[in-house]
Amino acid sequence: MYQLDAVQVQRDDRTILQIDQLQINPNAFTVILGHNGSGKSTLVNLLAGEFPPDQGQIHLMGQPLKSYGAKQLARKVAYLPQKLPELAGMSVAELVRLGRYPWRGVLGRWREDDHRIIDEAMIKTGVDGLRDNLADHLSGGERQRAWIAMLLAQQAELLILDEPTSALDIHHQYQLMALLSELNKSTGKGIIVILHDLNLALRYATEVIALKQGKLAFQGDLDMLLDEQRLSALFSTNVALIDHPTHSHKVAIVC
Repeated sequence: MYQLDAVQVQRDDRTILQIDQLQINPNAFTVILGHNGSGKSTLVNLLAGEFPPDQGQIHLMGQPLKSYGAKQLARKVAYLPQKLPELAGMSVAELVRLGRYPWRGVLGRWREDDHRIIDEAMIKTGVDGLRDNLADHLSGGERQRAWIAMLLAQQAELLILDEPTSALDIHHQYQLMALLSELNKSTGKGIIVILHDLNLALRYATEVIALKQGKLAFQGDLDMLLDEQRLSALFSTNVALIDHPTHSHKVAIVC
């Protein structure tokens, strides 16, 4: 579990994120929502240990986050930033293999288990048939699945993804979210995802964290999103909820 207490992040003498208290379920599919500039990416960067808060404390599994070494933290948390590194000349299998470095390092001896874990990660994400393809030649959806395979190979307990659907078309957005949802259910790993699309959150989230102007607007299970007044206030626009024509969940529309 993540526990944040009196956390603040400042830039140029301005507070861009202020969270008095926040707990994040380590087994949930948690979606972080909010308008642009609300502090979503700042929050996940803090959770991933990319930088410390200017004030306050963050604990992970009962220990101060700052007490974890880089490899130790990478065994607990796998993070996929919004801007991904270049993959020139790297095959899908080589990309997924990177996930084992927190366990083996660059010069460590590889074991049979490492190869099994890599193979299983590619099978679970549907990229096993692409293992010899160059990763930078894949479609957007295939490339995202390859990166998620790398996260799975890392065998971390929590996966954090910053806007993984932002560069995908609508078909691949739903395909990717369905994959993450299934991984959450089948592996028990906690997943934390930043999204802009409210309807993706309504369909796949089990818990939600909503930020507005750098502060926590609300947090809770999916039922927190089933309130038109709350959603309208969060996004500063009139939002209505209607029944999906073929599924049991709600759909958000702008009035």
